[in-house]
Amino acid sequence: MALNDLIGVLNQYRGASASNPPATVERDYSQVASQASQSDLAGGLANAFRSDETPPFGQMLSSLFGNSNGQQRAGILNQLLSAVGPGVLTSGVLGNLAVLLRGGNTVTPEQAEQIPPETVKQLAEHAEKQNPSIVEQASNFYAQHPTLVQALGAGSLALIMSHLSRK
Repeated sequence: MALNDLIGVLNQYRGASASNPPATVERDYSQVASQASQSDLAGGLANAFRSDETPPFGQMLSSLFGNSNGQQRAGILNQLLSAVGPGVLTSGVLGNLAVLLRGGNTVTPEQAEQIPPETVKQLAEHAEKQNPSIVEQASNFYAQHPTLVQALGAGSLALIMSHLSRK
């Protein structure tokens, strides 16, 4: 995509909202995401994760997790667990996760496949309260997988595109 075309696409999203995304947002996002830096994508994701116009962070992360492969699931789970520390496993808040890990420190892709998205939602909510920087960490992680981000839906993509239009 030529620079002028990229700028033209992004200009459509200046001030865009999640409640009224353009019909072409998914196609536009695909084109722009392939050209944008991971840092800029991460900033857009963090903006969408924190927006009042999108579902809560835990719900959005749960959706991304549900659409991820085993390696991606393990990656985000390990980031969430490092953000909350080992105490969350012994607290009983996420007992099924503690049983699965059986004292291990790292989630494998095989273990991650056994974790339901609802558990990730709870873990993400807990992590966000305990360590708000997890939003940036998760954003950086998923910026490495821009195709997967499309699972967040048109409203979130419009907010990401709005953020990118300001770059």
